[in-house]
Amino acid sequence: MLTKTFSAAIIAIDAIPVTIETMSTQGVGFTIVGLPDAAVKDGYQRIITALEQSKVGWKHRRIVINLSPADIKKEGAGFDLPMAIGMLAANELIPADALADCMIIGELSLDGKVLPVKGALPIAVLARKMGFKKLIVPVDNVTEAAVVNRLEVYGVSSLAEAVGVVSNKGELSPTVIDTRRIFAEQAENFDFDFSEVKGQDTVKRAFEVACAGGHNLLMVGPPGAGKSMMAKRLPSILPPLDMAEALETTKIHSVAGKLTKGSMLMTRRPFRTPHHTVSPVALVGGGANPMPGEISLAHNGVLFLDEFPEFPRQVLEVMRQPIEDRVITVSRAKYTVDYPASFMLVASMNPCPCGYYGHPTRRCTCMPNQVQKYMSKISGPLMDRIDIQVEIEPVEFDDMANRAPSESSSEIRKRVMAARDIQRERFRDLPGIHCNAQMSGRQLRQFAWPDEAGLKKLKDRMTKLNMSARAFDRILRVARTIADLESASALPSRSGSAAPNPASSEASGSPSAEYMTALSAAVSAPVEARHIAEAIGYRALDRPQTFGITY
Repeated sequence: MLTKTFSAAIIAIDAIPVTIETMSTQGVGFTIVGLPDAAVKDGYQRIITALEQSKVGWKHRRIVINLSPADIKKEGAGFDLPMAIGMLAANELIPADALADCMIIGELSLDGKVLPVKGALPIAVLARKMGFKKLIVPVDNVTEAAVVNRLEVYGVSSLAEAVGVVSNKGELSPTVIDTRRIFAEQAENFDFDFSEVKGQDTVKRAFEVACAGGHNLLMVGPPGAGKSMMAKRLPSILPPLDMAEALETTKIHSVAGKLTKGSMLMTRRPFRTPHHTVSPVALVGGGANPMPGEISLAHNGVLFLDEFPEFPRQVLEVMRQPIEDRVITVSRAKYTVDYPASFMLVASMNPCPCGYYGHPTRRCTCMPNQVQKYMSKISGPLMDRIDIQVEIEPVEFDDMANRAPSESSSEIRKRVMAARDIQRERFRDLPGIHCNAQMSGRQLRQFAWPDEAGLKKLKDRMTKLNMSARAFDRILRVARTIADLESASALPSRSGSAAPNPASSEASGSPSAEYMTALSAAVSAPVEARHIAEAIGYRALDRPQTFGITY
């Protein structure tokens, strides 16, 4: 008897359908075709033993399985469960017609238990898109897959339970996840807060501007000045993920196997901190079995590179194209895949190898050529792509001894979200543009062109500092964000909660007419000379001298 069972394979971060055709005839033997890898071929021994241990009435017969489409390589043990179900249906132990509306994934152990797999979320998205009624996944993946609505998702812990779901004889119920409640409970829950940061008002302002516009940021300062401490608090002032961003981010982490048992939709923006020994492939993705790299795992979030010059130059230079294009294309002899890479690059570095060049109280032990060589580890083209470059001074004792809390992350985040509201309204008719950092040259001239006084100031500073055309564009982007933050402070309170609404991908609660009127006015607010001046001030390493170092 010939039966068809439906499953899926992962390509990049998306799933493609795989039809498992199973033919059962008289005799003994097993053949599997359709470009299976070793893990899929080895599944026969796991399946046969699991069938025997599950006591589902299995009898040995000759089995031929075809994995269609046959020209795409099938990898991993996630096809164990659908192949086992197909073999049972081909032997008429379960009704074959029940397989038509069901997609199945899962790895089998020898005792019949179902083990978790990677990529459950993109497979759930595919199942809904193709109109399947049911999706059967390992119980450890069920909360991840169940965030997809209009689909019955069953989490099974054993082969016997999967058989019961397929034949409609089991007692399992589909898992239902309230995504609205998840966002409400977790969107504001952070481990670190800016209220714990003493002093450093200038740097905190730079962080606020960076988060409001999605700009890249570099901190230069001595050890112990608070660079890493502040970077860890960056996610607490970023705007929350909307539903589309949350799904896309969770898909990437699902495919990479980074979600823990029982994980659901990611509600916080990712914060990735790779060590400086990371390889280029680990950073950008790829490998024998292509997987997303760190820059894709940081998609819609932050990639923090501590001790920036300690990263190998080859590793740093591979980021130049993804920073500009916000996508990474990994091309190898056997495959070409695209991974999203829209991230905020945040980096920190010391001014010299010992860390104390230009320190107000401690003496630097480095020779001048050592300082120059250390700073030149970061290439000019890469530095050009960093919008905001700030110097960090050591914290004064009076600031450290001050027990009064600083401004909290929630207060800063309100201003950031208001500025993002302005940008969302501005780019409403421009798909793929969500913040000022993503503007193209044409959009800069449409939305961020300064007034006459601002243009004069920009020309003067660019001439004196010999800045590049890329620096010109990035100054305009940052100035546009500074102007948006200024306009955001004048916006009235928005009605309703600011937490994202998973159903609509917008903030829940309808804004008032007063708010929308003020928002429309803020969209067209001009970029003035003071905004340009502050944006130029954030180009610390473009100056002829920084920390006494001549460039």
